[in-house]
Amino acid sequence: MKTEENRPEGTEVTMDDVKNLVKKKDEIEEQIQAYYDVLEDQGVGVEGPLVDDEGYPRADVNLYQIRAARHNISCLQNDHKAIMAEIEEALHKLHAREKAKQEQDATEAQEEAMEQQVTLPPPFARVDAVTEGSPASGAGLRVGDEVIEFGSVNTGNFQNLQNIASVVQHSEGKPLRVGVIRAGQKVQMNLTPQRWSGRGLLGCNIVPVQRCSED
Repeated sequence: MKTEENRPEGTEVTMDDVKNLVKKKDEIEEQIQAYYDVLEDQGVGVEGPLVDDEGYPRADVNLYQIRAARHNISCLQNDHKAIMAEIEEALHKLHAREKAKQEQDATEAQEEAMEQQVTLPPPFARVDAVTEGSPASGAGLRVGDEVIEFGSVNTGNFQNLQNIASVVQHSEGKPLRVGVIRAGQKVQMNLTPQRWSGRGLLGCNIVPVQRCSED
């Protein structure tokens, strides 16, 4: 009995292939058990003698049926051993492919994260204080946020904090688009400068980020 899958070379093993192999294994085991039942019915088993005490073929059993059953059991046991090896190999391939896929997905996710970080512009300022209940707090600004966009001010045109102060003074009551880097990710929000119970129009403190080119 042949147990090899008629699969084109290079075709990947699937879970259906494994299920088919297991089904064949079960069928082989059923056939082996059926032949054992034949031997048990004859009362000789696999090793029982087929000749009597005088060396003549036993007349109380079906010799042909016993020999055929023993031969078939031997052949089927070889088939069973072979198909068990196929199942083990197929499961190993499935496991190896799944592991490789997980590693590839992890690598792609890491590369995507790195690409996103690479494309983010360098920050020009950092938030070092946010007062609770202030416009800045309500907009979602947090301490440690690195500013890359504040209204019309961005990394390319920022010179000093007066740039931000000027934008705030001219935008009272109007939402400003603010972009920050938080935990390596870009976060966008709308911040509306306005009067509140505290000082200023924002309720936060922003400091410039030291550039390598600065003294």
